Amino acid sequence: MQKQGSSLAILISVFFFWGFVAASNDILIPVFKEKLGLEQWQSQMISFAFYVAYTIGSIIYVLLSKANGGDILNKIGYKNGIALGLVISAIGTLLFYPAAQTASFGLMITGLFIVGLGFSLQQTAANPLTITIGDPKKGAQRLSMAGGVNNVGTTIGPVLLSLALYGGLKEGAKLESIEAVKNPYLILGAAFIIVALIFKFSSLPNQIEHKDEVKTATAPERKSALAYPQLVLGMIAIFIYVGVEVSTASNLPEFMRQHINTTTDQVAPYVSLFWASLMIGRWTGSVGAFDLSKGTKQIMRFLMPYLAFGVFLLVNKIASHDLTPFYIYAFVIVAMIAGDILSKGNPARQLLIFSVMGIVALFTGIFADGMISVYAFISVGLFCSTLWPCIFTLAIAGLGKFTNQASSYLIMMIMGGGFISLLQGWLASDNLLGIQWSYLVGVACFAYLAFYGWKASSILKSQGIDYDNKSEASH
Repeated sequence: MQKQGSSLAILISVFFFWGFVAASNDILIPVFKEKLGLEQWQSQMISFAFYVAYTIGSIIYVLLSKANGGDILNKIGYKNGIALGLVISAIGTLLFYPAAQTASFGLMITGLFIVGLGFSLQQTAANPLTITIGDPKKGAQRLSMAGGVNNVGTTIGPVLLSLALYGGLKEGAKLESIEAVKNPYLILGAAFIIVALIFKFSSLPNQIEHKDEVKTATAPERKSALAYPQLVLGMIAIFIYVGVEVSTASNLPEFMRQHINTTTDQVAPYVSLFWASLMIGRWTGSVGAFDLSKGTKQIMRFLMPYLAFGVFLLVNKIASHDLTPFYIYAFVIVAMIAGDILSKGNPARQLLIFSVMGIVALFTGIFADGMISVYAFISVGLFCSTLWPCIFTLAIAGLGKFTNQASSYLIMMIMGGGFISLLQGWLASDNLLGIQWSYLVGVACFAYLAFYGWKASSILKSQGIDYDNKSEASH
């Protein structure tokens, strides 16, 4: 058990980097828009290049697997795959040096694209490994725990990058030169290499033993992962989920600039709070992964979100940001706790409940204004928080030997973060919907996610998998 715990700790450390880079992109967007005179949709190419890389990486993975007559990860091993992905990402960070020196937007997004390629391989290996490394009934909760580590990265990423770029803690600090971008990413690349070595020599399993897929009268043996409706609908759900998460955050700086005159150097703590909201929800969702008494779990469901909120406050306190505007957010967290309790650990039910809450939050942001709108849009992070593990768990449930293939297809759909943020950035133009009404894109996304939560439950029950029946949920 102790060995399993240490292996899990090493495994979920890589989730930190995914979050750090993804959230830091939201600081690069207004910086490059301002310094290079980009349109809002052009600035969203940062998100587009990064997230489309996941798709290209997954397509390369599938093609190489077919060419080699077998799954690549089964041949090179899971921990070796993660280590290789980290090295690829490190190569991408090297491009930030010439990109910053020449103020080249093209070189910069190429570097991000290569970083994303590496992340694609890492995610293809790490997500199913996290689900299967222990009790399968607690796979979604372990993925929530890993997501919580991911969101430590998303919480501190914007703050640290903002400090690195603006060179201090002074109010109204200005970015002297875009060359300041290069050093943080070169340091990040060095960290990638160090962690790659740790993975290479760790005790993590290199292979996963999969149970055969579920076979019943209504769910006969299938020849491909794509023959499972829970996966096909889940692929769309991942596309939509990553899209609404990324587009909500990446368009937030522009909304704040237009509606409350927030300058680029002041936006970091608000972007940080959005990503901290995902950490708050995931720390709460991970409680079920621990062997605790029922009473202790109930206490922890109230305690964990506020511990996570405390991490956000501490990070921003260290960065000398004014914390006064953020204390009221403690009351918003109560809604997320209520949704978590109502879900009763069922990933399909939680997906449905949190999607409905996300719709309410977005409509609040659209019809209100000022700081009420800002906090409403930020709270979308709370309701996105556990959707990744819910969707991933539902989509690969019962796929057995097709789990690796299914994981690769799901990672492929992370491109939604690029396409949907680009769509919202285009609709945000003043001659179209405008920045505030462009958040209707997110409403449509959550509507599909609510549908998937309802539909996946009935599909899996027809295959003999019922997450309200704990013994069956282990399939």
